[in-house]
Amino acid sequence: MHGYADATDEELIDRLRQGESAVTDYIMEKYKNLVRKKAKSMYILGADSDDLIQEGMIGLFKAVRDYDAGRDASFYTFADLCVSRQMYNAVQASRRAKHAPLNTYVSLYADIAEDGNSEGGIALANVIASGIETNPEELLIDRENVADIEAIIEKELSGFEKQVLDLYITGMAYSQIARVLGRDEKSTDNALQRLKGKLRRAVNYKAGK
Repeated sequence: MHGYADATDEELIDRLRQGESAVTDYIMEKYKNLVRKKAKSMYILGADSDDLIQEGMIGLFKAVRDYDAGRDASFYTFADLCVSRQMYNAVQASRRAKHAPLNTYVSLYADIAEDGNSEGGIALANVIASGIETNPEELLIDRENVADIEAIIEKELSGFEKQVLDLYITGMAYSQIARVLGRDEKSTDNALQRLKGKLRRAVNYKAGK
């Protein structure tokens, strides 16, 4: 489209601001795979994949609409943030609407493949509780104990720590989590370390330590 492939995202946004409306369609098509990838990771939070893709495309559209080269980082970084935040807000709104119990954390002990599907891969408990001085096999907790761990998470983790945990198990780094939640990196990293410590103690307790 009109040499769009040879232009940077920032140049394209500038052309859009000058009236080239076709730029929007081009960028939406260009970044649809980013949205799909995000949807796969967010799927483990219990949301419908198709709904997440739709929300992600809304976030991408908002990124195109609101990007300011003089204020924001690169368009890619800004779009990544907008898509992630739109999806996560949709997950949170869905939970509130359903008054659902804390079921997210069943995923902690399911085997999650790299593509986000709940078959194959590694147990997320191993990731969350990384740093425990035991063999990985010893960290696998029988599924019948998941309810007990859920109760500990509900009781011990603050609201902010639960939000950080939600996004951490999708594979986000603490810096990305901070951007999605609108918090500074230090407080987000501190929350991540606190929740890891709490989960570590819970896992060790359940393992008979």
